Amino acid sequence: MARILLVEDDPSLRRGLSMGLRRQGHQLHEAGTGEEALDLLRAAVPEIVVLDLMLPGIDGFEVARRIRSAGSTPIIMLTARDDDLDIVSGLEAGADDYVVKPIRPRVLDARIRAILRRAERVASGAEIYGDLAIDRDALTVTRAGQEVVLTPTELRMLLELSRSPGVVMSRQHLLQAVWEHDFLGDSRIVDACVQRLRAKIEPNPAQPVHVRTVRTFGYRFQADPR
Repeated sequence: MARILLVEDDPSLRRGLSMGLRRQGHQLHEAGTGEEALDLLRAAVPEIVVLDLMLPGIDGFEVARRIRSAGSTPIIMLTARDDDLDIVSGLEAGADDYVVKPIRPRVLDARIRAILRRAERVASGAEIYGDLAIDRDALTVTRAGQEVVLTPTELRMLLELSRSPGVVMSRQHLLQAVWEHDFLGDSRIVDACVQRLRAKIEPNPAQPVHVRTVRTFGYRFQADPR
């Protein structure tokens, strides 16, 4: 069971998803606007947020940015269209995953459980790469001695890439390893996650030294950044 904040301005859709998720054993808090969502975020302290992008008042993009600036609570965004701009903008705002409406509650439940499993998974060992230190036991990351706050998805991405330094990992491999389900080759979520990760761990995200792009294929973690 998880504490879920469901943010959706369509009452009928919100009611249907809420009922379905409650049947799966979750505890639901509901909001119909961005303002209500931000108030509930402080009061309910959810373990995960399911967030519609198109909201009256403060929209979902801004809500996601504020959630992310305050911490690492996972976010699944709801979008009405499989539109590149909406999806990429939502991912860049801090979402960990996305689903296109309409979505069945049992499918959404599976996405929620996958994200929460990733957040709880622990690997062993500790490594130092230049100014970057990854503690796999404590699940902490520091850069130049300062702790870096990563979302569970960003942390999973870094752990997966750094597990095999120098090895090129395809986007499809990262989709399966980090998100644990098939996105039918949709690499946008991988690229957006890498972009956010670089913004946090790279001295200069425009010229990354830790997470390198291998053109047309994927990414490689550099063990000896220079």
